[in-house]
Amino acid sequence: MNIGVVSRSFPKLTNLETAQLLAENGFTCTELCFSQTDSNYWVYNGRSDLSDLTNEKSQAIIETYRAHGIAVTSIGVFTNLLEPQEQELEKNLAYFERLMEIASVNGVPYVSTECGFIPGQRGVNADTYETAFQRFKDNIIWLTQKAEKYNLSLALEPCVLDIIPSAKRTVDLIDQVGSERLSVLLDPANLIAANSEEDMFRYLAPHIAYFHGKDRKVNDTYGRAIGDGDINWRRFLELYHQYTEGVPFIIEYVHQENFSDIRDRVLKFDSSVINIE
Repeated sequence: MNIGVVSRSFPKLTNLETAQLLAENGFTCTELCFSQTDSNYWVYNGRSDLSDLTNEKSQAIIETYRAHGIAVTSIGVFTNLLEPQEQELEKNLAYFERLMEIASVNGVPYVSTECGFIPGQRGVNADTYETAFQRFKDNIIWLTQKAEKYNLSLALEPCVLDIIPSAKRTVDLIDQVGSERLSVLLDPANLIAANSEEDMFRYLAPHIAYFHGKDRKVNDTYGRAIGDGDINWRRFLELYHQYTEGVPFIIEYVHQENFSDIRDRVLKFDSSVINIE
């Protein structure tokens, strides 16, 4: 399998230290969130000041990973695309576009994001769902047009907690947007409360850019490390090999002390699939 770890799992390390650590432990790819000590720009569901993240600085960072055999699959953006204040939304979109530009300059194929949410109002609300969905869709259409300009793709991560809460609603959004620049970042933990492992691939397999590897109990809010939740990993990995062989599988919800152990769990699940077949 093509297994990586999100760079934000190592916030106390520099980019060089992170690249070395991943290479030394046999990982092959990462989702880069500019979250290291020498590029600390990571803000979940918001934005940061990117004024000193020049193209040249981004190139030096990304080449550090590539020099150690670590492919940068995506640049993680994860800003709020449901921001209700127009001026703030414009700033979020400008922030997103700047990270698209950085990805383009460096030949990174994907930029990734969740839907975003308003703190204290996360999820589907019957009174606002239709207007929120339309707002979100309009922003995604704008972003796919920018993705066309920068010759890359947008990887959207749906979640049962968000405005796009299932695999079926995700593919419906893709159909409505109508752009080949919109793909899916599939995190099975985010959909396990709404979809079976089979449903995830049935609806989304043709659109999957890469995976997040984490787990979740069906009725939990927060994710867990792989193997600590309710996902049937043997079945999931059977489907992975059937439909998405070689697509990056990038582990989340780990840290410096356990990331290799969690990787070994994945490989153990995967070896059981191979041995049976």
